Amino acid sequence: MLRFAPSPTGDMHIGNLRVAILNYIIAKQLKQDFLIRIEDTDKNRNIKGKDKEILSLLNLFGLFWDRLVYQSDNFKQHNIIANELIKNNKAFYCYATKEFLEQKKQEAIEQKKAFRYKDSWALVCRDENLNPSIRLKGASSNIKFYDEIKGECEFNQNEIDSFVIIRDDGVPTYNFACSVDDMLYDINFIIRGEDHTSNTPKQILIRKFIGYDKKIKYAHLPIILNKDGKKMSKRDNESSVKWLLEQGYLPKAILNYLLLMGNKTKEEIFTLNEAIKWFDLSKLSKSPVRFDIDQLRYINREHLKRLNEKDMALLLESNDLSIGALGKIYLEESSTLNEIRDKIEKIISKKVIIDEVKIYEDKILLLRGIIIGLIENNSDVLNDFNTFKKEVSKISNLKGKELFMPLRFLLTGALNGPHLNDLYPYLRFYLKDIIGD
Repeated sequence: MLRFAPSPTGDMHIGNLRVAILNYIIAKQLKQDFLIRIEDTDKNRNIKGKDKEILSLLNLFGLFWDRLVYQSDNFKQHNIIANELIKNNKAFYCYATKEFLEQKKQEAIEQKKAFRYKDSWALVCRDENLNPSIRLKGASSNIKFYDEIKGECEFNQNEIDSFVIIRDDGVPTYNFACSVDDMLYDINFIIRGEDHTSNTPKQILIRKFIGYDKKIKYAHLPIILNKDGKKMSKRDNESSVKWLLEQGYLPKAILNYLLLMGNKTKEEIFTLNEAIKWFDLSKLSKSPVRFDIDQLRYINREHLKRLNEKDMALLLESNDLSIGALGKIYLEESSTLNEIRDKIEKIISKKVIIDEVKIYEDKILLLRGIIIGLIENNSDVLNDFNTFKKEVSKISNLKGKELFMPLRFLLTGALNGPHLNDLYPYLRFYLKDIIGD
């Protein structure tokens, strides 16, 4: 079984979504179940409703799970196992207070040494600390594991001193809850971000001390960099899946791009179901990958091109095929749904004379009056653009740029864009709203 284990502490990051996508694909390829485990152990940082938002996003991207669990439901089991580790001399109570440990950390900093916990500190504050934590004994030998992307990984035993598995409030730490749950749910392949690489030896040690020896495969995905080549953070708008969707990027395009990043794929534009057929984890780059919003824009545009007029209209929140057709035409100069919406909004909205078109103001007013007259008379010339254009030119005595610039502004709210003869077959149904009074 494979799993995706998000924390309900903030908006979903594109790195997290990438992890979810790869776990889902590998689960499908191996014909195994896909588990969602909401890691809600940090009660102070959990945000109400974020779990539902995460699940909604996974549904939106077509990442349907076979099982959903909440980590907090296993707290009792975590504590039972921790107590068994104490009985088996694999773990111990630590009475050292936070103040004592902080003092030792400061001493290490002053001595320019790496801070390492000493087991002899466990009882130093026993008389004053009524709520001890539980620590797992540190490693007695180096810990090795094979990473499907990074290759062989080895951690020196000195890097893994005795560490907390149950806090003084009885809540399990991330590494303990994660490793125990992976055991309880029979997870056999863990795909996650590179920032978790240093957690892996601790989780291996936990399961070793429990006596769980089933082999688990690992793959740690390289980090995603921003446009400046730095690790993407919450300060980067593009890092938020929610933000990307709000900007008008399609889920299928975002998914497509995240699978392309640092990867060699058979096709450049593809769907999730297509990727499941050929995706190969071993072809992912070991190096960090840079997020390129321009490439995402291109991919989004290509997916929008694949839509029929009905689906385009629905995405533009309309049931009118003409709106869908206009959206398709505006893909000549737009790459997101928001950009298309903006173009169509300018068409329908009341035209306000701005500085850019001030030079054509008198001609705009002249043409508006002529077109309103044609609409009121239900003139047949309105049915065809060339006939309409000739009639308006004849009545106004305007030609060339003097005709086309104000006419384009009246019909589209802009001075440039797709050819009017391409737009007009769909614009003509809205002429009364477009021209206005």
